[in-house]
Amino acid sequence: MSNTGSTSPSLLTVSNPYDHSLVAEIPYDSLQQMEAKLQSATAALAKWRLLSLDDRIRIVSAGLANMRADAEQIARNVTLQMGKPLAQARGELQTMFSRAEQSIADAPTALAADILPKAGFVRRIEHEPLGIVFDIAAWNYPLVIPINIIVPALLAGNVVLLKHSAKTPFTGQAFADAFAKLEIPDLVTNLTLTHAQTTELISNPHIDHVSFTGSVDGGHRIYQAVAQSRLIDVGLELGGKDPAYVAADADLDFAAANLVDGACYNAGQSCCAIERVYVHQTLYQPFLEKAAALLAEYQLGDPLDESTTMGPLASRSAPQFLQQQVDDAVGRGARLIVGGRAPSELAGNFYLPTLLADVANDAQVMQEESFGPLLPVSSVCDEDEAVARMNDSAFGLTASVWTSDQQRAEAIASRLNAGTIFQNRCDFLDPALPWTGWGDSGKGSTLSPYGFYYLTRRKSIHFRTAT
Repeated sequence: MSNTGSTSPSLLTVSNPYDHSLVAEIPYDSLQQMEAKLQSATAALAKWRLLSLDDRIRIVSAGLANMRADAEQIARNVTLQMGKPLAQARGELQTMFSRAEQSIADAPTALAADILPKAGFVRRIEHEPLGIVFDIAAWNYPLVIPINIIVPALLAGNVVLLKHSAKTPFTGQAFADAFAKLEIPDLVTNLTLTHAQTTELISNPHIDHVSFTGSVDGGHRIYQAVAQSRLIDVGLELGGKDPAYVAADADLDFAAANLVDGACYNAGQSCCAIERVYVHQTLYQPFLEKAAALLAEYQLGDPLDESTTMGPLASRSAPQFLQQQVDDAVGRGARLIVGGRAPSELAGNFYLPTLLADVANDAQVMQEESFGPLLPVSSVCDEDEAVARMNDSAFGLTASVWTSDQQRAEAIASRLNAGTIFQNRCDFLDPALPWTGWGDSGKGSTLSPYGFYYLTRRKSIHFRTAT
């Protein structure tokens, strides 16, 4: 490595988004520490990749058991770092284990060699580990985002260097601690790095794959950093502007409840949160009334308080950004129904759950990812208009159709440009299905057997056995 890391700032400061109090000051890794961690990971890889899949599953399961043993402290640290209500942090932990279990179940089939019979030949396609996977994880779901990479990467025979978000460094350390107590240490290594150090590590020839979850701008920078120095692949899970269409035959109560939850769960800080809703004109007014009542029920406050249903936003600049989107929408003719401001009575990074009606499709709130509890709604006259507006986006992560008619959902789904299409569901990842996006939502896939594809390389075995 070069000496770039030697000029890095010495401490990473972590603040509580609820009251801006100091949570921790953590030293950044020095150049020497980075090199030592990379060497340890390389040594671990040499042993790990030789183990059978059964042994890898056994050891990975032991690492997950270590995390279960420390579950309450891990969940509490998530809340302190990024503001997720404690009940939701506990729920995220359980979701993490469910995803890990699905990866373990998928691994034997996903990693098995493909056998191609032919008389006089042995032909098969092996799925071999890449080597060292560098995972750059986001803060909004600090447990489930890295598990999408860590478990399948390890099961495939890779080792993982984990650089967690600067907002959630305790979570990166929790993964490393859990996997440090195993018979082969250093399978998961926690890194505390600056942006400059991250770019430097990407250029290291020992790195075999980079996975990044974060903003579109961050994804471009990571992709460019790899392209400038390496010929390796990059997995990018970026933003979303996930639309919903409420058809004329939708169960209105069910749709309103789920769409409000889809917009506001985790304070709307999800790449697959509901960020725009198109409602058939026959249901438009009653939908607005039901959504307004549901949004008014949220209890904002201390995320460690069990009665709190919406915590603060993780970023201090987020309320101002959301206000700009709201003001822009209103300036273009939208009606503000509920919310639309930062509550002055709360000191942290809060923004009220907000309902906007009659929103123009070129408004910022319909085109730029909000990552907050905003629900912009527009009326449409038919399915053609709904599909056109839903596809009018640079993003393509998920889209949902709310209808009692599966044939209608199938017909609309075939016309939508998104990685996942839901009927009567939203803001959900099924770990048995690949998680992938179109356009600015990213490239590659995680979850399901397809998630292993990007963490392995193909090796063709072609033997002539008869001459």
